[in-house]
Amino acid sequence: MRHAIVSGALGALVAVAALPLQALAQAYPGKPVKLIVTWPPGGSADAIGRLVAASLTTSLGQSVYVENAAGASGNIGTQQFVRSPADGYTLLLATSTTNAAGPALFTKQGFQAVDDFVPVAPIALSPSILVVAATSPYKSPMDIIAAAKAAPGKLTFGSGGNGNSGHLSAELFKSVARIDLQHVPYKGNSPATIDLIGGRLDFMFDNGAVPQILGGKVRGLAVTSERRLQAVPDVPTFAELGLPGVQLSTWFGLAAPKGTPAAVVDKLNKAVTAALQRPDVVKRLHDMGAEPKTSSPAEFAAFWKQEIDRYRDLVKLSGAKVE
Repeated sequence: MRHAIVSGALGALVAVAALPLQALAQAYPGKPVKLIVTWPPGGSADAIGRLVAASLTTSLGQSVYVENAAGASGNIGTQQFVRSPADGYTLLLATSTTNAAGPALFTKQGFQAVDDFVPVAPIALSPSILVVAATSPYKSPMDIIAAAKAAPGKLTFGSGGNGNSGHLSAELFKSVARIDLQHVPYKGNSPATIDLIGGRLDFMFDNGAVPQILGGKVRGLAVTSERRLQAVPDVPTFAELGLPGVQLSTWFGLAAPKGTPAAVVDKLNKAVTAALQRPDVVKRLHDMGAEPKTSSPAEFAAFWKQEIDRYRDLVKLSGAKVE
């Protein structure tokens, strides 16, 4: 009898303890939510961040707005993020550049690669496209390889920053093709694209190049994915061209600060997952050259840790360094 009374009492306590968490999830969000995007306006990260913010605004019934905090390959904005209260009102657009490659590229990022974050939900995978100016003489990756071998160290490629996906993709291309190239880093892909179109760069890898390709401003030579992209089906994969080793996709996801309540994380995960099943959102992502990706918070956390290990090996293979 006593055991039954104690068990009943414990069950009641557990139920009572769960009530505040349930109430928190129901009440959240009670004010606008800030989404920190650690890259400048105009690039692929910004476009995906704004798409997610708009979708969450609709599903959560509360404003979700983007704040750009660019610099140091995403480290500056991420440092700002990890100092934010763990209440669900400051979120981060996590990226493979900062949150997977960064630990291998930087001696000190100003935050812990895993412990300072609560992975909420993946959003999308976005491969890079090797692009040249529309007026460039290069018609294929093989043309670039031939030119680089004829003049080692002379050809220049731009990127959106040291260690970003464009930089690593080019370093991977350089390693596989065994050529010597000169890297010119920028603060975001947009200014690099401007210089590419203006003839001040020979080429670049860009995961946000689809609009420029469709607009005729740049020419896509190859994509770093397993399959051709729906948005630009005429651009072949590197594997099709005999360079299967050049394969790399950027990932984007939603993260909350360490200590954010699980009830809030679960609510956000469900909202993101629902948004990524909407035809209009899927189309927008495809138009950007990205593929939606969904999973539970636990699955995303496991993926995040695996990606840190994978990028550590990739950085070592490519020889990429951040000066």
